[in-house]
Amino acid sequence: MGICFSIEEQLHQHQDHQSLSKRPEMQESPETKKPSIIPLTAKDVKDLRQNSGYTNVDRFTYEETRLATKQFRPDYILGEGGFGVVYKGVIDENVRPGYKSTAVAVKELNPDGFQGDREWLAEVKYLGQLSHPNLVKLIGYCWEDEHRLLLYEYMASGSLEKHLFRRVGCSLTWSKRMKIALDAAKGLAFLHGAERPIIYRDFKTSNILLDADFNAKLSDFGLAKDGPMGDKTHVSTRVMGTYGYAAPEYVMTGHLTARSDVYGFGVVLLEMLLGRRAMDKSRPSREHNLVEWARPLLNHNKKLMRILDPRMEGQYSSSTAMKVANLAYQCLSQNPKGRPLMSQVVELLETFQSKEFSHEEAMLHTGASGITLYEAPSHSPHTPVKKRNPARSESHREGGAHGSKGANGRSKSEPPKECDLYDPPSFEAEDKSESNRG
Repeated sequence: MGICFSIEEQLHQHQDHQSLSKRPEMQESPETKKPSIIPLTAKDVKDLRQNSGYTNVDRFTYEETRLATKQFRPDYILGEGGFGVVYKGVIDENVRPGYKSTAVAVKELNPDGFQGDREWLAEVKYLGQLSHPNLVKLIGYCWEDEHRLLLYEYMASGSLEKHLFRRVGCSLTWSKRMKIALDAAKGLAFLHGAERPIIYRDFKTSNILLDADFNAKLSDFGLAKDGPMGDKTHVSTRVMGTYGYAAPEYVMTGHLTARSDVYGFGVVLLEMLLGRRAMDKSRPSREHNLVEWARPLLNHNKKLMRILDPRMEGQYSSSTAMKVANLAYQCLSQNPKGRPLMSQVVELLETFQSKEFSHEEAMLHTGASGITLYEAPSHSPHTPVKKRNPARSESHREGGAHGSKGANGRSKSEPPKECDLYDPPSFEAEDKSESNRG
């Protein structure tokens, strides 16, 4: 059994090697300054237009969105989900004279869907005011008659979910997964560091989008919520989110804090380590809920090495894998106070990108010896991957999702039926879409 270090201990150890506080990339920049968010008092888009906080977001007519998507051509569809349909489009001279040609993802609200004007406004509220390299940029919106559309920057590589759980083709390498984890952590840390903390509330693989260079950005802010202020320890709200990702204390009480997002981050980090979905009914019953099955194994070195995604074999050192697994273990603590802050998660993940660890990566790429890779116990060879049925995915509220709301069996950690937690549908074809999930 391995030794489990706290986040603070691991950071202290690394600071002996290199002072994080003095590193250039840790200095305050426009992206790391605390964002100030204007309270959402708008009842409709007319109120938004009168607010100077949204001057960087363009307003488009419905006709312009039709032109941008070639009259919403079916072959321009990137995906479809609870929000509605997402189309690829281009805003250029033909759409609006003088506009610099910009590739966009156009998300159209389905008036009959289970997301409505409130979540549409929430997206405009947050993404209309926030700017960060790890948040998808909202380019504009359309509110005209019954039409509600959002126009985002186009994310060419689709979602993390699409790449992580594909059954055929190339898989994400260890280094790409760690870079994506760091990018996503930076996005959450930025939100939590706002003048009034912002709780994302729906952190999952389908909401992490990748650009052409596989830089990761958070999308879909329909469930985002202003966090507690002053003496308040939490905000009370109806339970919303996705099975398998929601923090247990939030599911049980409706008390929402920034540590709820940390739990969701831990789930996604676990998915990236193991290459398994948070909820997967196609596996043996004890493995349906990934966290319940895998968390107890994360600080057992030999057991950990047997459950890591075999597609990454030979791409990492065992010591680094154990450190990342320990981070996931702490993020998934049942006790919210036992979870690290996202700022601490960022600092720790950055140590894996630093010189201390890049030396290991260089040795791996050159085939040098001296590093133990994918450590399997000598008496028990690595268990081969079993052929299994297509996995089941979490529900997708946002455009770009595959499938619709469905019903599943419930795990011990799931809430009673009256909670508005989205139930994951049957997953059939994760590789069909080239969707932008923004």
